[in-house]
Amino acid sequence: MIKDNQRHFNRLHVLIDALIVVASWMLAWVIQFKILDETTGLTFRQYMVVLVFLVPVYLTLYMAFSLYTTKSVRRKQVELGKIAQANTIGLLVFFAGMYLMRSSPEITDNYSRRMLFYFYVINIALEGLVRNFIRLALQRLRRKGFNQKHMLLVGYSRAAEEYVDRMKANPEWGYELMGILDDNVECGMRYRGVQVVGRTEEIEELLSRTSPDEIAITLGLSEYSKLEHIVAVCEKSGVHTKFVPDYNNIIPTRPYTEDIDGLPVINIRHVPLTNTFNAVVKRAMDLVGGLAAIILFSPIMLVTAIAIKATSPGPLIYTQERVGLHNKNFRMYKFRSMDVQSPKKERGAWTVPDDPRVTSVGKVIRKTSIDELPQLFNILKGDMSLVGPRPERPFFVEKFREEIPRYMIKHQVRPGLTGWAQVNGYRGNTSIRKRIEYDLYYIENWTPGFDIKILFLTIFKGFINKNAY
Repeated sequence: MIKDNQRHFNRLHVLIDALIVVASWMLAWVIQFKILDETTGLTFRQYMVVLVFLVPVYLTLYMAFSLYTTKSVRRKQVELGKIAQANTIGLLVFFAGMYLMRSSPEITDNYSRRMLFYFYVINIALEGLVRNFIRLALQRLRRKGFNQKHMLLVGYSRAAEEYVDRMKANPEWGYELMGILDDNVECGMRYRGVQVVGRTEEIEELLSRTSPDEIAITLGLSEYSKLEHIVAVCEKSGVHTKFVPDYNNIIPTRPYTEDIDGLPVINIRHVPLTNTFNAVVKRAMDLVGGLAAIILFSPIMLVTAIAIKATSPGPLIYTQERVGLHNKNFRMYKFRSMDVQSPKKERGAWTVPDDPRVTSVGKVIRKTSIDELPQLFNILKGDMSLVGPRPERPFFVEKFREEIPRYMIKHQVRPGLTGWAQVNGYRGNTSIRKRIEYDLYYIENWTPGFDIKILFLTIFKGFINKNAY
């Protein structure tokens, strides 16, 4: 029910955002050409027809930046930052579109750049104001009791605590927790203000006396023998009932349920890229993006190749064995940034600050990530993807798989040239555990829009690696 309510609210929010984009664009036009009385070579209609393309682009960017997910607990400053990032990318997309339309200079040359700046500022401000207004309005309505749902929890467990945490963090969902029934905790005990009000055997009497709107069964694993009876009582009462399984300490991930001819099956991990259609879409993006990047960066790669050959003896391209999709090894390409050394000496050794093995050119191309550009050919071969968890050497994979839980899950997708962990600062000599957390989040939440977001963030802050030596 929470998901259904959120889905309907998100649809309404998309419509509101579309109206905000239209209003911001029109207001920017009014400021530029009516209030400031600037002249223009284009008509009002020619400016407004742009909205046919502008609105879908901005809504897609808002989705890519997770502005329509259940993130109500997110701080206002974080949400405003995401709005600003999405609008910045939207503006860059607009300029890119104008560049592609340079064959029609009578249109592109007459578009007011100042108006675009007004639109950028107004749209960010209106988005922030409207979202804050909606947040405050929902909170006020809930406090007055409108659409408030009263819920009873059956079973005190880790699942119950996590459920209470989420309800308390998101009051705009409109759930009032009446209490908890449990056989192992003393009556009167409270968790975050929610009191244990009785035993599970009292559920039938309590339902008839209090008439809750919903029931959440949050039994601990050791009490699942009571589940059949409690479900029967809840169904008999006619109250909407949901089951919150207590398996987070066993399955530390985001599972999903599928129906196999009437048999519910819980998949331990949701990996969107196991879907054939999603895999085809991502591969197409890799091929198109990889070819475009090779063309775009070919002058840089040519200059780098000349510099490496002119300053140090040895091969131009350095290949290293890495572990990729389905734990299969492949040869990853890099521009050589070190003096040539024996495989035995190189194996298992990370670079350190002022490493004497790194050449003068190597220091520059490692800091700027230029040494990674040959991996674009790994992408065309199918060994890698534009976006994904960074691949590691077999020696370290064997080490980390024993030390870090769920480390090997990263090999369920192709490794990437860049990734969610990297754009969040986890590159080089940083925490492997935190890197895996970000990698797993990417694997479980992949969408084409998420890939585009990571690629844009890589452009803004992912090339310079302060942890590269």
